[in-house]
Amino acid sequence: MRSSFESMAGRREGGFTLLELLLAFMVFALSFATVLEILSGSMRNTVRARHFTEAALTAQSIMDQVGVVIPLEDGMQLAGEDGAYRWELQIYEYQGGENELDTIALAELTGIALLQVELYVSWGEGAAEQTRRFSTLKALLAGRLREVET
Repeated sequence: MRSSFESMAGRREGGFTLLELLLAFMVFALSFATVLEILSGSMRNTVRARHFTEAALTAQSIMDQVGVVIPLEDGMQLAGEDGAYRWELQIYEYQGGENELDTIALAELTGIALLQVELYVSWGEGAAEQTRRFSTLKALLAGRLREVET
């Protein structure tokens, strides 16, 4: 009997059992799902970065127009659209904070008016809507500001 067992074991051909195949398929499926999750996260990050970059470029374009095409006036408010991006612009006199009183005093001594320019750029709809704020200071000769106000 021993010889028949040895002869059966010796005759077994090199192949995979059904259990081995199922285990290999499960490892492949789990690895594939992990790779797909990584790729989809990467795509989401790429789209998000594209939107942030385009919003920043839109903001830079609009900010460059302030004082050239868009009048630099205290109390100015504008809104518009640029492709998929909506924007709102506000210009008002710079008030400063507790630490910036020297800046305001220096501006007054030199005859310069400081105007705060705030720009909000939005994109998306509903729960996916994103808004970013861009802010800068513009300097204007105080005499020129009075000419604009009158």
